[in-house]
Amino acid sequence: MLHPFLHCHSLQRGIRYYFSSGRALPPLSELAKPEEKLAGIRIDAKCNTRSRMSFYTGIGIHQLMDDGTLGPEIEVHGFPDGAKINFVTWSHDGRHLSFSIRVDEEDNSSSKLRVWVADVETGRARPLFQSPDIILNAVFDNFVWVDDSTLLVCTIPLSRGDPPKKPLVPSGPKIQSNEQKNIIQVRTFQDLLKDEYDEDLFEYYATTQLVLASLDGTVKEFGPPAVYTSMDPSPDEKYILISSIHRPYSFIVPCGRFPKKIDVWTTDGKFVRELCDLPLAEDIPIAFNSVRKGMRSINWRADKPSTLYWVETQDGGDAKVEVSPRDIIYTQPAEPLEGEQPTVLHKLDLRYGGISWCDDSLALVYESWYKTRRTRTWVISPGSEDVSPRILFDRSSEDVYSDPGSPMLRRTSAGTYVIAKIKKENDEDTYVLLNGSGATPEGNIPFLDLFDINTGNKERIWESDKEKYYESVVALMSDQNEGDIDMNQLKILTSKESKTENTQYYIQSWPDKKACQITNFPHPYPQLASLQKEMIRYQRKDGVQLTATLYLPPGYDPSKDGPLPCLVWSYPGEFKSKDAAGQVRGSPNEFPGIGSTSALLWLARRFAILSGPTIPIIGEGDEEANDRYVEQLVGSAEAAVEEVIRRGVAHPNKIAVGGHSYGAFMTANLLAHAPHLFSCGIARSGAYNRTLTPFGFQNEDRTLWEATSTYVEMSPFMSANKIKKPILLIHGEEDNNSGTLTMQSDRFFNALKGHGALCRLVILPFESHGYAARESIMHVLWETDRWLQKYCVSNTSDVNADLDASKDNVSKEITDSEDKAVTASGGGAPELADLEHEEFHSMQRSSL
Repeated sequence: MLHPFLHCHSLQRGIRYYFSSGRALPPLSELAKPEEKLAGIRIDAKCNTRSRMSFYTGIGIHQLMDDGTLGPEIEVHGFPDGAKINFVTWSHDGRHLSFSIRVDEEDNSSSKLRVWVADVETGRARPLFQSPDIILNAVFDNFVWVDDSTLLVCTIPLSRGDPPKKPLVPSGPKIQSNEQKNIIQVRTFQDLLKDEYDEDLFEYYATTQLVLASLDGTVKEFGPPAVYTSMDPSPDEKYILISSIHRPYSFIVPCGRFPKKIDVWTTDGKFVRELCDLPLAEDIPIAFNSVRKGMRSINWRADKPSTLYWVETQDGGDAKVEVSPRDIIYTQPAEPLEGEQPTVLHKLDLRYGGISWCDDSLALVYESWYKTRRTRTWVISPGSEDVSPRILFDRSSEDVYSDPGSPMLRRTSAGTYVIAKIKKENDEDTYVLLNGSGATPEGNIPFLDLFDINTGNKERIWESDKEKYYESVVALMSDQNEGDIDMNQLKILTSKESKTENTQYYIQSWPDKKACQITNFPHPYPQLASLQKEMIRYQRKDGVQLTATLYLPPGYDPSKDGPLPCLVWSYPGEFKSKDAAGQVRGSPNEFPGIGSTSALLWLARRFAILSGPTIPIIGEGDEEANDRYVEQLVGSAEAAVEEVIRRGVAHPNKIAVGGHSYGAFMTANLLAHAPHLFSCGIARSGAYNRTLTPFGFQNEDRTLWEATSTYVEMSPFMSANKIKKPILLIHGEEDNNSGTLTMQSDRFFNALKGHGALCRLVILPFESHGYAARESIMHVLWETDRWLQKYCVSNTSDVNADLDASKDNVSKEITDSEDKAVTASGGGAPELADLEHEEFHSMQRSSL
């Protein structure tokens, strides 16, 4: 099955789009190919690239015509049949596309990657290099357009021999030491280097020879071989910012924290200067907003020919240190005069979060602080020291209702993006476009505001349809010419969708705001085209407003068909305020995208699906949210279950709960602490024992030793003896996500089994944190459907008494909720524990 992807390019030569298509699900044999797990990354040794890359199978180019429609497709051709395409990139002038090609060989492996270029006018593609010996090394970066006819390419050094062989006998024991008594706290990173052999192997695959290659066939080596990680040409195409990493490597942190060197070179291959050489960063504190010491976020100013800017922390990188300023932003030319020091651009008391450049009179600087959720936007004049910076927006990052939107950017002829200034007829004020999601109590209503940067006055010039459709602004298209954009020549690319209509793209033009549809994608799953979708609101017992999206099968009528089995699928989130937690996010009119393992697939099995019910874990003021995790988790779940039962769409005996990753953690906790709510659970790729992640997890930045009771009480592993409802555990055998080691599910299953719980563990071979192979996806669907049919649809246990009991015991300790449900069930009814014990054994016998 082919899936189209839309990409656009807008410059003086007109607007072009290319549509790329790719295969949906690879076979398991593709995942089974050997991969090297080194320094926190996974490498396909055969291709010398990251392993398990998705790919395109074809590219089609369209010209946008004057009447707003797309012209006929020009198919990119000339490459081998069955080619796998990656890293598709426009040249700055839009005349060429560059991309990599690999093909499957007879041994069912893929060849190494080669760089190709295609002429946009004809679609004709050809290899960039005439020599077949020049191979792309895409472990880190790949290639970049230096100018309209030259690319800088990461290649495998021609002198590279065979990979190092693992010694039969190690040179000695593996030794790590902290005799200096440094405080080094790190999260549970995966795939780290283990020994000297791993170090050599990592260096073998990651070492790159940079090569300058022109479209006329000229090839020139650029600098010495090294482990280059990024290449960034200056806007004027005179310099290149090049990053590399080097020894000493680390066995406890991934390659992103290895010693890092950043240099400036000319585009013809002459070394200019070293900007910095940062040491190994094993000691970055785990507190949120902690960063690496020294220069960071080094980039070119998008509005200048070749001016660098960067940030340096003033708190040693430790977010717990109180200091003012906390970050300082500096600028400097690529080649400063002798003795010329960097210029201080701006000082920040929160943590630096980026810059949107415009020109010497305007730039927007962003800063934020996670602990308080505070975010600020500054207006600065980079070229005027006498103009004082001022705060434009100062708000809570989790208050989505107050979000003013982000400035729209236009593409320059140099390929950079700057804030688009808008000019109105007979008006000298400075206007920008703010593109926002438009969160409201009724759902998101995206907008585009014309914003006066000096006065703060705004005019809404475009807004999504509120009744039936969900529309959003995708890109600014009227940037073929440099300079300010005339309001009467404004042109934007928008998307439009509804509950039942697939996303389509439109070009909208001013002044008449005429919209022209440019795509006509078919409905991806017509069998569910008439599904029912509603965004519902309800309240937790502590007064927090909650939301969820309720999906019902096509043609379902609750008054005629009665309550359905229901699947609740969610993922908790942390908040600092009840008001923010209760805000509505998302839109009732969005098209319901159904992924390969989406809960919405069970609409075809006549389930009601409660998707994404908000599970806010709130810690106001100095309170830590996770200290009341279980209490708030159960309260949110109770409110969701009571709402679907009240609506008559869910059978109280037949409600299942499930989630992936942190949602799996949620699922296990709910079965442990709220067994009266659900008939069974499905937990995919979760972490269940927080003592295995002792230096923080998710949004918890206290250590196990600082918050021992929180770690223990939050861990469903510690409550395995309380889980009496059937639970299905699914995990990828090669999970690479920090914290969710496959061992988490193994040990949790053994704990459950040790207490006689009805449980099943499925380990998917070769799969990572998310599942990719067709065989794996189909098996996950089968396992999930079998579990739901057996323990949800066929469930006949009487849980009404338990539901009533839970309402009378809200004020009591949540961790005792299971015992409360048993004792409050009434004198004449059998005890829940006995009922479940007998039921479990009958189920086990039937499954045998």
